[in-house]
Order: sequence, then structure tokens, then C-alpha cells
Amino acid sequence: MSETPVITVDIVSDVVCPWCIIGYKKLEKAMAQFDGKARFELSWHAFELNPSMPAEGQSINEHMAQKYGATPEQSQANRERLRSAGNNLDFEFNYHENMRMVNTFDSHRLLHWAGETGKQTALQLALFKAHFTDGKDVSDHQTLVEIAASVGLDEQRTRDLLGSDLYAVEVRAVEAEWQDRFITGVPAFIFDKKFMVPGAQEPEVFANIIENKLLKEAA
Repeated sequence: MSETPVITVDIVSDVVCPWCIIGYKKLEKAMAQFDGKARFELSWHAFELNPSMPAEGQSINEHMAQKYGATPEQSQANRERLRSAGNNLDFEFNYHENMRMVNTFDSHRLLHWAGETGKQTALQLALFKAHFTDGKDVSDHQTLVEIAASVGLDEQRTRDLLGSDLYAVEVRAVEAEWQDRFITGVPAFIFDKKFMVPGAQEPEVFANIIENKLLKEAA
């Protein structure tokens, strides 16, 4: 009996990117179709939507108007669209008027470390939930310690990491690498280092690549 093929999926994302969690949940649906036919190894890679975001963050309404020129009505319509998409994928978006966009660099440093421990996807999903569902500040160190602990990462090591510059160089290198590969928006999904799928595509798009590109090659 042949071994179950392993498919790698590199996911370039930011923890405050709503379409990144939506894209992941759609990928999750696609991967479920191949239970027993393939195994998937996921790796998350840093991308900052707002790398110059100050430590105090910015009101989401101000941010959307400043960065995208969105009116309050357009922003509200987009949030309703996200809520609806999330509900269909068992993910809850709880947008509110006091919500803030924050700097995510420290989150990415934690995720880089989590990639060495086998807990990266669990931490990534916990960060998405913290920001979008629970309204937590994912730039706050104490909040990050609590989120990391919730997925089994050591609290003291998390504090030590956040209190240092550990993994800062590595994260900057990862960000630069993907920019050099012309990824300018997220999410982006790269299958087996060969096929890049941009955006939060439907499960059928992911499933088609897995079935017709990757599994046929492995056969």
C-alpha cells in the first residue's frame, strides 16, 4: 500500500486580516474532502497589513477612511458582509465602533516561535479569535501571553520572548522574502511550493488544485 501523500500549504497572512481567517476556513473545508487521501502540513508566514502602525493603534473607522477612503456606510456594509461570511464558516466577527487596528509584529514573532513547537496553527487561530471575536488587543503583551498559554505555550518563555527582540530579524526576513515573490496582499496560499492561490477562494478552488494538480502528480 502506498503512503498517504503529504501536501504542504504555506499561508501568508496577518492576524488582523479578516479575509485571512475566511480563506483559512474555506481551505479547511477543502482539506476535509481528502480525509484519508492526503495529509496536510501547514506553515504560516508573516505579512503586516500595517507595518507602520503605532503602538497605540488606530480607530478602525479612522483607519478604513484613511487607508481605503471608505465612508462609514461602506465600512459598515463591508463588516456585514464579513459577518455573513463568517457565520457560514462557523467563525464569529464582532465588530464594534471602538475597535482598533493594532501593530501585529509581536504576534508574528510569537507565531514564528510557535512554528518550532508544532503549535503554530493553534496560535494563529487563537489570535484570529482574540482579535475578531473577543475584541482583544493582540499587540498587548499580557494579552499575547494569555493567548499563547491557551494553546499550551510556556508563559514565562512567552514573556521573555516579548520582552526581547527574539525572532525580529527572522520575521523581517520572512516578510521580505514573500514581498520578493511579489505577494503584495493576503491571504496567499502556496501548495507544495508550486501553486499559489491568492485570496479567500471558495473550497472548490482549493479542492480542484489538490485533486487535479497535486494528487495526480503523486499518483
